[in-house]
Amino acid sequence: MNNTLKNERKLLLFTYLLCMVCSLNLYFLKSPFDQGAIIIGAVICILIGYSHFITRHFFPEGDKYILIFSCILSSIGIFMLYRINRTTAVKQLIWFIAGIAVFILIIVILPDIEKFSKFRYFYLIMTLACMAAGSLLGKEQYGSKNWITIGSNFSFQPSEFGKLFLVAYLASSLEHYKSFKNLIEPAFVVMASLGFMVLQKDLGSALIIFAISVTMLYISTSKFKYVAVCIVLFVIGSYISYKMFAHVRVRIMIWQNPWKYAHDQGLQLVQSMFSIASGGMFGSGLGLGHPEFVPVNTSDFIFASICEEFGLLVGFGIIILYFLLFYRCMRAAIFVDEGFSRILSVGFSAMIGSQALVIIGGVVNMIPLTGVTLPLVSYGGTSMFITYIALGLIQKTSEEGNRI
Repeated sequence: MNNTLKNERKLLLFTYLLCMVCSLNLYFLKSPFDQGAIIIGAVICILIGYSHFITRHFFPEGDKYILIFSCILSSIGIFMLYRINRTTAVKQLIWFIAGIAVFILIIVILPDIEKFSKFRYFYLIMTLACMAAGSLLGKEQYGSKNWITIGSNFSFQPSEFGKLFLVAYLASSLEHYKSFKNLIEPAFVVMASLGFMVLQKDLGSALIIFAISVTMLYISTSKFKYVAVCIVLFVIGSYISYKMFAHVRVRIMIWQNPWKYAHDQGLQLVQSMFSIASGGMFGSGLGLGHPEFVPVNTSDFIFASICEEFGLLVGFGIIILYFLLFYRCMRAAIFVDEGFSRILSVGFSAMIGSQALVIIGGVVNMIPLTGVTLPLVSYGGTSMFITYIALGLIQKTSEEGNRI
C-alpha cells in the first residue's frame, strides 16, 4: 500500500509539472501575457489533486491509476485546445469538471454494481432508442447524421449514450450464458445498432460497437468460433456497405491513395500527415506550429496537432497512456468475482481502447478514416462525459474487487 501511494504521488507530481510547464508556455506566448493560461492550469491541478484526495482518502481499495491516467490525457487535450481556440478549451474544461464530478459521484453514491444487472430490458430499450435517435432526429455534421441539436449552442451524439446502454445490456445478457440460444437476442440488438450506425454514416461508431461486442462475447463464452463467425459476418457486412453506400467507397478510396485526392476529399488526411511529419520527433514547440492548416483540428485531428507541436515522442506517449489506461481497466475486471461487473468493465475498457485505436489509426492512415473523437483528448463534451461515466463504473468495480 505504501509503495503504491508513493508511486501515485510521484505520478501526480509529474502531472502537476506537466500542467505548470504547459501553462507557463502558453502564458508567455501572448503579448500582453496570457493570464487565462495560468488560471486554466491552476484549475486543472486543483481538480486533479482534489479528486485523487477524495478517492484515495475515502475509498482506498480501488485502482487510483485509472483516475490519474485519464486526467493526464484530459490535461494534454485541454492545453492543446487552449493553444488552438480559447473558447473551445474553456468549454472542454467545464466538461472535464462535470466528468470528474460524475466520476466521484458514481463511486460515492452508487451501490454494488451487481444490483443493476436485473435491468436488462431497460438497457435494451434505451440502447435501441439512442441508436435510432440520430436516424430520426439527427442533423448531418461532418458527413454523419448522428448529431441532435437543442437550441442554437448545444448538440450531442445520442449514439454515445447508446454505447453505454449497449455495454450494460450485453453484460446483463451474457452473464447468464449457457448455450448458443442465449446469444440470439444480443446478436439481433448488436446487428440493429450496427445497422443504425451505417444508415447514419457513422462508420467509426460501427467499428467500436463491433469491437465492444466481440470482446464481451469472447470474455463471456471463451469460444473463439463465435468470434470467427462475427468477423466473417462483419466482413460480409462491410463489403455490402461498400457496394451500397458512396461515402464508404470514398473513405476506402482516400485510404488507398490520399495523395491523389489531396485537394478535395483527401485534404484532411493529407494535411494531417504533413502536420505530423513537420513536427518530427521532438515537435516545433507548443504555440510554434500551424494546427490551423489541419481541418477539424480540435476534434478528429487533434492527435496530428499534438504531434506537430509536442513531437512524435509525446504522440507515442499518448498511445502508451491509452494502453496503460486500458490495462488498468481490464485489471479491475480480473479482480472481481461477479459476472455482470466483470463483463461490464471489459465492455467499457474495449469501448475506450477501440475508440482510441480507430481514430489514431485513421489520422495516420493505417486504417480508413472514420471520424470519431480521441477519448478525453479531443473536444467533445458528450464524449468526455460518457467516458468518465464509464471510468467511474470501472473504478467502482475495482473498489468492489479489492474488498474481496
